[in-house]
Amino acid sequence: MKILKFGGTSVGSAENINKVISILEQQSKDTNIAVVVSAVGGITDKLLEAANLACNKDLEYKQTYNAIWSQHSKVIEGLFENSDHDKNLKKSHEALYDLISEKLNELKSLLDGIYLINELSPKTKDKLLSFGEALSSTIIYHTLKSRQVDVAYKNAQELIVTDSNFNNATVNFEITNINIQLYFNSNSNAIVLLPGFVSKSVHGEITTLGRGGSDYTAAIIAAAIDADELQIWTDVSGMYTTNPKLVKQAAPIVELSYQEAVELSHFGAKVLYPPTVMPVLKKKIPIVIKNTLDPEALGTTITENTQPNGSPVKGISNIENIALLTLQGNGMVGVPGFGKRLFETLAQEKINIVLITQSSSEHSICFGISDNDAKRAKEVIDTVFEYEIQLLKIDPIIVETDLSIIAVIGDKMKNHQGISGKMFSTLGKNNVNIRAIAQGASERNISAIIHKNDVKKALNSLHEQFFEIKTKQINLFITGVGNVGERLIEQIHQQKSYLKENFKISLKIAGLSNSRTMVVNDDGINLKHWKQQLENGEKASLKGFLNHVKKLNLRNSVFVDITANDAVANIYGDYLKHSISVVACNKIACSGNIEYYNELKILSRQYNAAFLFETNVGAGLPVIDTLNHLVTSGDKINTIQAVLSGSLNFIFNNFNAETTFYDVVKQAQEEGYTEPDPRIDLSGIDVARKVLILARESGHALELSDLESDNFLTNDAMEAASVEDFFKTLIKDETYYQSLFKSAEDKNCQLKFVAEFNNGKAKVGLQEIPEGHPFYNLKGKDNIVMFYTQRYPEQPMIIKGAGAGADVTASGLFADIIRIANN
Repeated sequence: MKILKFGGTSVGSAENINKVISILEQQSKDTNIAVVVSAVGGITDKLLEAANLACNKDLEYKQTYNAIWSQHSKVIEGLFENSDHDKNLKKSHEALYDLISEKLNELKSLLDGIYLINELSPKTKDKLLSFGEALSSTIIYHTLKSRQVDVAYKNAQELIVTDSNFNNATVNFEITNINIQLYFNSNSNAIVLLPGFVSKSVHGEITTLGRGGSDYTAAIIAAAIDADELQIWTDVSGMYTTNPKLVKQAAPIVELSYQEAVELSHFGAKVLYPPTVMPVLKKKIPIVIKNTLDPEALGTTITENTQPNGSPVKGISNIENIALLTLQGNGMVGVPGFGKRLFETLAQEKINIVLITQSSSEHSICFGISDNDAKRAKEVIDTVFEYEIQLLKIDPIIVETDLSIIAVIGDKMKNHQGISGKMFSTLGKNNVNIRAIAQGASERNISAIIHKNDVKKALNSLHEQFFEIKTKQINLFITGVGNVGERLIEQIHQQKSYLKENFKISLKIAGLSNSRTMVVNDDGINLKHWKQQLENGEKASLKGFLNHVKKLNLRNSVFVDITANDAVANIYGDYLKHSISVVACNKIACSGNIEYYNELKILSRQYNAAFLFETNVGAGLPVIDTLNHLVTSGDKINTIQAVLSGSLNFIFNNFNAETTFYDVVKQAQEEGYTEPDPRIDLSGIDVARKVLILARESGHALELSDLESDNFLTNDAMEAASVEDFFKTLIKDETYYQSLFKSAEDKNCQLKFVAEFNNGKAKVGLQEIPEGHPFYNLKGKDNIVMFYTQRYPEQPMIIKGAGAGADVTASGLFADIIRIANN
């Protein structure tokens, strides 16, 4: 015989009850079954609401009662929607309607009584709550009878006998088991339907079995008759690897041991309540959790022994609304009895402890309890230890709230080294601060208390570590979506599938911002329509964007700056302090005040968040990466020579006796090789910033003011009031610029704007490069960097390639993002 239990969602509507009936008809073909049902979904809460309103003399209880009436009426009408065309069906419909009306009138009388006497005792509360299961089981039983199903109805109150501890009664198994066995031995119906949750005391009073009572009812019956299987039917396809509402990648667990199931249910897995397991565990009766809405799904099977599945971790669970209390003081060290007095005090107040940890020095005891009990616990503990507190032997109890417990669970974890190491290193990498840790000798459960705001990030990070095929998700927040930003988004969109399939990297753009609007989406932004989403986003602000990123608190978050904005550069520290990595093509942070540059480096290390800026120097060229590898490996940089401006290289490669300097600069501006104001490029300030960054990355503490700059522009050009006036000076001073070209041509040289770093000093300026020099044949917008080091003293290490352009800059940013993903 099998026992099937259906939860509130499963019987929450006519549509779902019809699915339940189909399941019953199918299963009863092979064996007799007993069916335990919960109240219609949401009704228990409405019953409590109506009772509390009535007790508080609030006439709104009548509205809640009417809602209860309406909900049951709607279910009945849905189940008998074709009764007008069938005489017998119509008769059954009317009989059921009258029966439910009678029960609901009893409920109304009870609520009216509560209103009149202004009291809701535990005994009355149990009587009130029993209506939920009574109504649902009556509706389902009469519906089955109307469809000619071989079904019997048995009120569980006639079988399950308890003490008089109302609201959470204790079962008298000696009497209960005899009652159940006698009934089922004499019953031959294919299906027996019973209400769950309800029972009666030895004195005949209505009692209830507490939280998860319907599951418990089913387990009690299964154990009493040695059932072949206990099935728990709910609205999910089994127990999940973690909370699917917080972790989208969560999946049903195919097999669990009883102990694993108990641990998961204790730690927040609402599908199964811990007491349910105990009666069937003793009899080794399998429990199967199934989905009413998807009956063909495999579900979760809970047995004594499970087959190895490769991973020792079976699930990751969490408990919300936890407070951490700490009893500490030097007077506790070596003095016996503190723990006894502490825990006796909590037991007397019926305060349940969910986690305990004590330092080996005996200086402190930490314990986790429900947030709701924290205030009361502090009051009673401070009172009990008042004498020691006055003598300064111990401190007043310390209370921390807004916390949660996360737990990694699995029977086989004991035989696998490194589980706790993986757990805590994963949390640490994602800046999840751990307030307390507990692990039993069985090693079946490793628990940690964290802030409630970190729960989603913690569960996703741990699930990725223990259950996913090592696919690392990177959450990107991009500010600056102009030419380069647009290309980066295109590249990410194009490569997403390739990266996931070949490198197990999943990229998600969760936020975008420009100077006008911003959009942030936890689920990721649709990269096919990102422009429309951004256009319709909220008003942009740097602080607002940062607050969104912090609030989402996603694992492996990366802030990408594709601007040239001082204010954006000045906010990097706020991201790094929240363990959010920063990728920047904005040069301002790394070439500005050296104190800020050093601070960002320190924050990066302190908060385990990458700070990468490869595109600061050579767009997509691996200049900084190569330099860092040289320095890290112990090499010393002696000299750096470089052409670092693609725009200046383009200008001087195209400037000759047949062209005017004005025409070439204008062309460079129009094709996007220079800033809107070309003086930013032509003055050499951009090149100076780049060589400064290389000097700093080489280990030299230089400021921009320390650099020597040879400016080839005329004073009129630099002092022009506008860009338009600047271009006029180029026309006026063409003879001067031609003289620069002529001087180089006469010496068979090429004009190149060169950056140099040597012996701790740096300079930039226009140089005449002779034939045969590596810079001589540099074409187009290419850059070139030569590193002379202790290991490369005569023949330098050379990096050469395109150093400007939206595509290559975007690819450089992309490369930094992948570096973070591979870290």
